[in-house]
Amino acid sequence: MSAVEAATHPTAANLPALRRISTRFFRSELLLIFGRRRNWAGMAVLAAVPLIIAIAVKVTAPRPGGGGPDFLSSITSNGLFVALAALAVELPLFLPLAVSAIAGDAVAGEANLGTLRNLLAVPVHRTRLLAVKYAAIVVFAVAATALIAAVGALAGLVLFGGGPLTLLSGVQVPFGTGLVRLVLVCGYIAACLAALGAVGLFVSTLTEQPIGATIATLIFAITSHILDAIPQLDWLHPYLISHYWMAFGDLLRSPIATTSIWPGLGSAAAYTLIFLAAAWARFSSRDITS
Repeated sequence: MSAVEAATHPTAANLPALRRISTRFFRSELLLIFGRRRNWAGMAVLAAVPLIIAIAVKVTAPRPGGGGPDFLSSITSNGLFVALAALAVELPLFLPLAVSAIAGDAVAGEANLGTLRNLLAVPVHRTRLLAVKYAAIVVFAVAATALIAAVGALAGLVLFGGGPLTLLSGVQVPFGTGLVRLVLVCGYIAACLAALGAVGLFVSTLTEQPIGATIATLIFAITSHILDAIPQLDWLHPYLISHYWMAFGDLLRSPIATTSIWPGLGSAAAYTLIFLAAAWARFSSRDITS
């Protein structure tokens, strides 16, 4: 066996090098996020909204000609619409707030507690640290979205039943297809929130105050919503991070309308790449003093 073959062949001599890739750091980060009481309290608030919506619709007589979202007016016809209504209600503020809190705490929280310097001395490469932190943010975004959808769907099915789902285009699809559409909606929303998480991670590298990073990230999202509501700034709207968030309704049409879905995913990917690159550029050259 040549020297080149010996270096590349997974023998006992080089197995330790192959085992260096470990998920322990990632699992530790997930435990840190999902093990904190304040995060459990936040997720409890997220889960309470679909319950409130379902109970309110159940005990309140339907109002003809109401101006609410289509999801709210369709809840009594199929319980899955409770999940969709809850996602539509929480997407403008509650979900961005939850993701901003996790992302803002990612690096700034370690610096604030004085553990960032020790963490890098383990040693953990800075690029790997950012990658693990962002991966954990994405997992939280998916978990928060799935939690709202699951609680909403369960509450809706208990109170209003299931059966065929009437899409926004008026076409009825089987219950199983409706569940698939709900999963697609959750995936799309999670992708949008993951982009906001990248913004928060970048902001988190700029400060040692996690609360400040959280507020700055949330203000960024809210400002995007405000600007998106000004018709005179329609030229700017496609470039705003939140412009395509509510486009998930197109996934509930037959056939699925992709006019806004693909640009929405493209916008999320662009924001993610730009702000992750900015976070890496900032963090890789930052002097760690705490």
